[in-house]
Formats: sequence, structure tokens, C-alpha cells
Amino acid sequence: MREPVGDSPLDQAVKRLERAISQLEQRLLGHAGKAGAEGGGLFDQDRAKLEADLDQARVREKELEEAGAEASAALGRAIAEIKAALAGQPGNDVPSQTEEA
Repeated sequence: MREPVGDSPLDQAVKRLERAISQLEQRLLGHAGKAGAEGGGLFDQDRAKLEADLDQARVREKELEEAGAEASAALGRAIAEIKAALAGQPGNDVPSQTEEA
């Protein structure tokens, strides 16, 4: 590709540089669009995985809350049984909680 004869060497170099920059920008835009399309799919996959993990964590949280409630109820029953057993023994010197307060 020959430059017009009337342009100075500096003008010719500037034009070549502008063409090179233009081509580079076009290539970058093409690559950016391609990467964006591929990256969107990856983000969708990550989001789907995170949603599934969150759902599993919520299910586990409910299970743990139920287990905690069951354990608390069992401890309450055990405490009541122990208090009843201690209260039923003659000569028991252990004060109950109502006597301490």
C-alpha cells in the first residue's frame, strides 16, 4: 500500500498509526464481545450453583433448628424428672430453684 506522494513522511506515519490503532480497536471489541458472551454463561452457572448451595444450607438450618428444639425439650423433661426424683426423696437438702430465688 503506497501513500500519496504529497504527504510528508510524518503524515504518512501518522496515518499508518491511526489505521493500526483502528484495527486494534476492532479486534479488541470483537474479543471483548466474545469474552462477554462466554463469561455470561459462567456467571449463570456460578449463580445457579450458589442458589443450590443456599437452598441446601436453608434445609440444613431448619434440620438443625428442629434438632435443637428436640434436644431442648428432652433436656427440659430430664431436668423435670431429676427434680421430681430429688423432691420425692426423704431428707433431701437440695433446694429447688423456687426456694433459691
